[in-house]
Amino acid sequence: MECATGSNLWLSSFCISSSSSRRAPLNGNACSASFCPKTHKLSPSSSLRVEAVGSTPTAANLSPDSNPVARPGSKVSVANPVSKSIEWPSPVDATPFWKREFPSSDVNFEVPSNTEKDPDSLHIIHVTAEMAPIAKVGGLGDVVTGLARACLSRGHTVDIMLPFYECIQKEQISELTLITSYGSFHDGNWVPTNAYRGTVSGIPVIFIEPSNHFFKGQSVYGGSYDETEAYLFFSRACLEWMQVTLVQPDIIHVHEWQTGGLPLLYWDMYHNLSLKKPRITLTIHNMEHYGECRQEQLDKCGLDGSIYATEEKAVDDRTVGHNPERLSLLKGGIVYSNSILTVSPTYLKETLCSGWLASTLLRHRDKYVGILNGIDTDMWNPATDIFLPAKFNAKDLEGKKLCKYYVQKGLGLDLKGDSIIKGDNTIDASVKVPLVVCITRLVAQKGLHLITHAIKRVEELMIVLGKAPDRRVESEFKYLADLHNQGPSVRILLIYSEELSHMLYAAADMVLVPSMYEPCGLAQMIGMRYGAVPIVRKTGGLADTVFDMDNQSNREMANGFVFEGIDEGSLNWALDRAFSYYRENPSVWAGTVRKVMEIDNSWNNTAGKYIDVYNSVRVR
Repeated sequence: MECATGSNLWLSSFCISSSSSRRAPLNGNACSASFCPKTHKLSPSSSLRVEAVGSTPTAANLSPDSNPVARPGSKVSVANPVSKSIEWPSPVDATPFWKREFPSSDVNFEVPSNTEKDPDSLHIIHVTAEMAPIAKVGGLGDVVTGLARACLSRGHTVDIMLPFYECIQKEQISELTLITSYGSFHDGNWVPTNAYRGTVSGIPVIFIEPSNHFFKGQSVYGGSYDETEAYLFFSRACLEWMQVTLVQPDIIHVHEWQTGGLPLLYWDMYHNLSLKKPRITLTIHNMEHYGECRQEQLDKCGLDGSIYATEEKAVDDRTVGHNPERLSLLKGGIVYSNSILTVSPTYLKETLCSGWLASTLLRHRDKYVGILNGIDTDMWNPATDIFLPAKFNAKDLEGKKLCKYYVQKGLGLDLKGDSIIKGDNTIDASVKVPLVVCITRLVAQKGLHLITHAIKRVEELMIVLGKAPDRRVESEFKYLADLHNQGPSVRILLIYSEELSHMLYAAADMVLVPSMYEPCGLAQMIGMRYGAVPIVRKTGGLADTVFDMDNQSNREMANGFVFEGIDEGSLNWALDRAFSYYRENPSVWAGTVRKVMEIDNSWNNTAGKYIDVYNSVRVR
């Protein structure tokens, strides 16, 4: 087979948001399932306007990164030398503040052209079930988009192949054009299939649209079709398109179990036909999802499923001796790929030590690499973020204070301490009340018992924003919302909102990520980008990005608060230390905020390591 088988945050003003949860359309009702601003006791006037006057304009302070810009029709200025005003929101507004109209192009999402180019250009095709922002369910979509943009900026040719889900908003795609009509095999028939090309966030994307019922529905996942069969079809349809169009990339990069069948199809079918050049890289984003598959499902895509029912290939080790035994698409992808990646060095170590796939990974340890994810620092940039009422950067944090006040006012939270606008239009910092944010899917992995503990324990302000895919979990958080949402200090919003996520990161003093396990985690990196000091449990990528403030042996790296236990007492210890620093060491805290904002967690810093892996397996 030619080298393929070679050896969610706590608020003292607490917020949980869900940029990694499944995208769900928000209804037009200002009263969410858990929070009805119209019945809230605190209803500051929505017409209040204040003016924050910044410095006098000079050539030195007119750089784009230092200018906070308000919403259209609003005024604000802090780092911005031009005085503007903010139209402060209210919980009784007919339209919640995160659903207002925002500028459509405040940030240039074209691929940066000023990045130093790599000397040896590659052609990389990502085959994926998700892509941000058009088909985003979790962090996978962010990672695919961020990595693709970074590699494009370094001079490589990059395409993304994505199912043309019925739910995709076509207006988010530029220059959408039908490029190929062809047939792809499924269950004894050649299914008429269209391939479209378009551009999303500066990235060329090829959309695969079969004429059957696959990928129809109102969301990326959960349609009324067999998802395993649909993604096996998609995997083969991508290879079939490459064969029909004579496209031979250097690297086919597959992601997660959904495209784990592609390496099997490539090496045992298409490599024996006309595709000779490509080599396969697999990224495992979360080992929790194995892609369980029956032999007959693999048969339907044109392979003989019985061939893969061995421990050395794709059998699900947990079912050995059962009747019937199952296959695992993720395991098959591990065995048949030329290189395997996971999303942090610590998670790599954890997956080699536990879980039923550990023995398979150990057998293929020589091609298994852990590379920390990055974040797209163009899309996540507080100096240019179109969703913020005021912009800010590490050198001028006044805009961050206004963002905090804006969120508190819009949600009807108690306007305490450093969120008070004084008569001279400056922020009163006489009383320190921290705001903690947690941005997460409400699932067991994210430490639900610690999140609920923090909701009940934290006495200051708290906001929870997140979706719970499990109905039992949703019911528990609805109960908490009903219990707390009418008071002055807690909000639990069981919705998904990309816009509100940006605002909460900007408003937060702290971001909490109490995960039981976390392959990489983006919340702590995005939070730091926006000046929120992380409070995390030491696991996976959290252990690779956050280092404790009280670790005397690593003061140079210190950038947050870390706890190791899974019990409430361990979380209390981290929260208490964070609150103490915030209130009692303001100069240290301010220095830490600036420090975390200047940490380079960009994809460009990470993409070079991916390029090294690609080059190690490519055919020259």
